[in-house]
Amino acid sequence: MKLLSRSLLAVSALALSAAAPAMAKTFVYCSEASPEGFDPAPYTSGTTFDASAHPVFNGLVEFKPGTTEVEPGLAESWDVSEDGTVYTFHLRPGAKWQSNDIFTPTRDVTADDVIFSFERQGDAANPWHEYIPGITYEYYTAMEMPELVKSVEKVDDLTVKVTLTHSEAPFIANLAMPFMSIVSKEYADTLAAAGNKEDFNNKPIGTGPFKFVAYQKDAVIRYQKNADYWGDAPKIDDLIFAITTDASVRLQKLKAGECHLMPYPSPADIEQIKADPNLKLDEMPGLNVAYLAYNTTVAPFDKPEVRKALNQAINKEAIIDAVFQGAGQVAKNPIPPTMWSYNDAIVDDVYDPEAAKAALEAAGVKDLSMEIWAMPVQRPYMPNARRTAELMQSDLAKVGVKAEIVSYEWGEYLKKSMEEGRKGAVIMGWTGDNGDPDNFLSVLLSCASAQGGGANRAFWCNQEFSDLLTQAKQNSDVEERTKLYEQAQVIFKEQAPWDTLAHSTQFVPMRANVTGFTMSPLGDFTFEHVDLTE
Repeated sequence: MKLLSRSLLAVSALALSAAAPAMAKTFVYCSEASPEGFDPAPYTSGTTFDASAHPVFNGLVEFKPGTTEVEPGLAESWDVSEDGTVYTFHLRPGAKWQSNDIFTPTRDVTADDVIFSFERQGDAANPWHEYIPGITYEYYTAMEMPELVKSVEKVDDLTVKVTLTHSEAPFIANLAMPFMSIVSKEYADTLAAAGNKEDFNNKPIGTGPFKFVAYQKDAVIRYQKNADYWGDAPKIDDLIFAITTDASVRLQKLKAGECHLMPYPSPADIEQIKADPNLKLDEMPGLNVAYLAYNTTVAPFDKPEVRKALNQAINKEAIIDAVFQGAGQVAKNPIPPTMWSYNDAIVDDVYDPEAAKAALEAAGVKDLSMEIWAMPVQRPYMPNARRTAELMQSDLAKVGVKAEIVSYEWGEYLKKSMEEGRKGAVIMGWTGDNGDPDNFLSVLLSCASAQGGGANRAFWCNQEFSDLLTQAKQNSDVEERTKLYEQAQVIFKEQAPWDTLAHSTQFVPMRANVTGFTMSPLGDFTFEHVDLTE
């Protein structure tokens, strides 16, 4: 009887498999770190955007894959007034919100959702402005959106009018960035009524190509294809982020077929990846910069001559050789050379330990001890921050400066590095979000970004520098904007709030059977167009 039962079960299983549709396609991405959360607005990390904004959400406008060209998103079209201060967005009819075990939407996307998406970030009195204790909106603040956006008004359910206090050349490109993802007001209201506001950051609801399913912290994120997606349906059914912080382990998994694509390979592994017939490698110059940000509000780093002396003490060529291993170039400006308005006439601080030592003595600095913060994860602009910090530590010791290396878990690192009074200097970097110089210079270095809630980790405020950025943003003439940004780079170099370290080359290894993946100049990893061949 037991044998017969087993036979019947086997036949039944075969019958079921024969009747079942083709096996679902599962795509596994070996991501490099855990997201800080799943609400795109409070964060600036590409890791978080890859896990939240890109799969789950949409913006009013979006970047065309592989470019910095803006195309329609949840807004089918938009009109701009002659003076550039009024934008009227015409929303896409029938764009549906996703659902989960605690929320079923009763309506599609409307103007109410767009207004809510702006106001929760810009209005401190909004009940959703600080729905998690201590939450801030770095991008919205750093890009001076609270001062720029005068009003957001509902014309009708599918029409929104945004009025600005002045014209802003990069405004549309800024709206394509992840922090301006459109979120559901109805979902927020439902969570508020249930007393579960934190689920807005834990169980995201969007309109994007994939639905969030579950997250096991520091291990795996699961998504499934959104059957109601307004755009072209994804070709894969299930998307998995296998969080794998070590680059060598990511590569092992890729070689073994345990994942289909990985970010940020070690530069030392590039040649073996190219030689593996089961893999392929995409590459492009990175729209990025790695830097060491001094806390310019703490002595003696408040003195430009001290900061420039420390820059002279650090051998950046050695860092390029040892850490980037040919996959990068020394940086002299805060924007990459592939970006318009790059000032190539700038002369970098020359590596000269003797001159550095003499400059520190002239500034009255003796027996200096400092911290160098090293991020715990790989980033597109920095393959190995720990090794970089060790090289800096050795260089600084040669000029009599004692450096202690400090690190934290990635989310904590990002948070603590923006705390006022932070000691020493922090290794950080940036990959451009929209192809505009303002996205580097204002977000990372403006006075507005230094004054709480921004991403200016040097806490550097130079009014002349910031005034140039303001003039550039309010001018639609690219030639005039270029001149202003070139002047700003001169001030930056004279004041040296950072030691500009490197611009890296981006590499993306994947299995040979992966199709449809497009590298982004903005460093995004998106999977709505990927497929797997047999």
